[in-house]
Amino acid sequence: MQKSVLDFIEKYSLRTDAQTRYIDLVSEVGELGKEFLLCTNYGKNQAVLNEKIADEIGDCIFSLMALCCELEVDFEMALQNALAKYEKRFNSKGSVGSDE
Repeated sequence: MQKSVLDFIEKYSLRTDAQTRYIDLVSEVGELGKEFLLCTNYGKNQAVLNEKIADEIGDCIFSLMALCCELEVDFEMALQNALAKYEKRFNSKGSVGSDE
């Protein structure tokens, strides 16, 4: 998947710095949050998957992978490392939280 994102970025000359990619990611996460607020009537109802939420999740994934591309971080390896870290925490203390 990361290669597809990098190919898209290269094809459309969308290279930029990591800071801009990070700001874009935060913006997309904010848009996802807005959709959750709207679909739950500001937390009064249970969230239900809809097309707008799915679309915003896709935007978040693209933005995160684009950030990985700019920083030369292997997305899959970063995910595997995170899962291993969370598993170790869960096995040692029954929670995946960092307690920080």
